[in-house]
Amino acid sequence: MALAPQIGGSTAAAPPGASRAGSLLRLAFDRVGPFLTLGSLLIAWELAARLELVMAFLLPPASGVAMRIFQDLFTGRLAYDIGITLYRAISAFSIAAIGGITLGILISRVAAIRWFFDPLLSIGLPMPKVALLPIFMLWFGLFDASKVLMAAFSASFQIVVTTWAATRGVERELVWSARSLGASEREILREVVFRAAMPQILTGLQIAMPVCMIVVLVTEMIMGGQGLGDSMLRSARYVDSPGVFAGIVEIGLIGFGVMKIMEVLRRRLLAWHQETQKDQ
Repeated sequence: MALAPQIGGSTAAAPPGASRAGSLLRLAFDRVGPFLTLGSLLIAWELAARLELVMAFLLPPASGVAMRIFQDLFTGRLAYDIGITLYRAISAFSIAAIGGITLGILISRVAAIRWFFDPLLSIGLPMPKVALLPIFMLWFGLFDASKVLMAAFSASFQIVVTTWAATRGVERELVWSARSLGASEREILREVVFRAAMPQILTGLQIAMPVCMIVVLVTEMIMGGQGLGDSMLRSARYVDSPGVFAGIVEIGLIGFGVMKIMEVLRRRLLAWHQETQKDQ
């Protein structure tokens, strides 16, 4: 027997078609929304420059900046600068990842190492590590070594702390179960502790990668030696406003691409994890 719709208090259920249409609309907005936002900003930028609401020296037209980017691309200068900056950032990230994950696991499992590094991490984590750049310049010179090591040092704190917290937070029941089944300590570390802590470790790595990019760019601006940061600084010295804004756009696009690659790697490495299964 069909039930009559209730009057006053409750409302009739939405038809399935309306719910599906609403889901498709939200999905389309999620996909198109960021492009609409960026497009609106670019249009406002271009209009503000063309209508001379802001001096061209302070805000060159977006079209002029785009032409400068294409010019740098076709001359090969952009690819060269991007290659140098990425080489330094990826080298620093690799050093920080290997050293930070290893140290974080050791801190969580060896009391003596934890006793030694705990106060150092408490002091160093909130400290702006770039302030130590003069020391790195003095110790390692003015070339790639100081830039790479400065970036690796700056990013390693976040990796150490997240790895430490992730491995310490692994459920003890998992470790006890593996040990009762006869697993060795090395097998427990590799197959249980590390795999359970991997999502949080990857989160720390995703935070560390842009830190490496930022520190590398800062060191290039201060010390020179080619790269995107040095290119922006040269443009500023010669009062080349389109060159400065072109560098900003290029850095933003490179950073966006690097973070997207990190997201893809995270999904691949966590294909077995529940967070990836939810997204599918």
